[in-house]
Amino acid sequence: MRPYDVTMSYPVTVSIEPAVANRNRLTTAFRLILAIPHIFLVGGIGISYAYDPGHGGFTSWGGETGLLGAVAGLLAIVSWFMIVFTGRQGDGIRQFTQFYLRWRVRALAYLMLLEDRYPPFGDDPYPARVVIADPAAPRNRLTVALRLLIAIPHFIVLVFLLIGWWVTAMVSWLLILFTGAYPQGLYAYGTGCLAWLIRVEAYVLLLVDEYPPFSFD
Repeated sequence: MRPYDVTMSYPVTVSIEPAVANRNRLTTAFRLILAIPHIFLVGGIGISYAYDPGHGGFTSWGGETGLLGAVAGLLAIVSWFMIVFTGRQGDGIRQFTQFYLRWRVRALAYLMLLEDRYPPFGDDPYPARVVIADPAAPRNRLTVALRLLIAIPHFIVLVFLLIGWWVTAMVSWLLILFTGAYPQGLYAYGTGCLAWLIRVEAYVLLLVDEYPPFSFD
């Protein structure tokens, strides 16, 4: 079976080597527990909760970022000022953010049951990967300045996509436990959700200027 290579000529390419049959039922059963160290570092996918004393708190759906993701978010703020005022992004910031997203893709592929092999703590080879092309110079200062605003349509779509993924993931989890196989249609949906999420995150973290496509493929 060919690898899932979700690119669409977009500068963020997510590739996943399919793992549909002969799945590891034992690690699947305890996947959320086994993935906790990676979730702490690079985040997961789910409901994030933040407490606001004035309003009693709020809940939102989205990609949780973890410790390294929080650092990447702070660096994105620094990059925002750098690009808006100078037209370029610092090389060190870009390298760290790419490192974070590579790790995040590996961890999410494991958490989302797309792979059985435990992901490395770092940058070692893994059957799920992301490649991010360097943007053209100079950077697009206007779209960078308005990045969060123009990304709102993708945020809305991702809410529904990830809710759907959680539903299908529960079904797939049970099917793997009882049959040892991940249904190919549900697997393709999971890989599409992961690729869509990573494309949007790369866009929001200012690694690319091209607007992400509204598509799985």
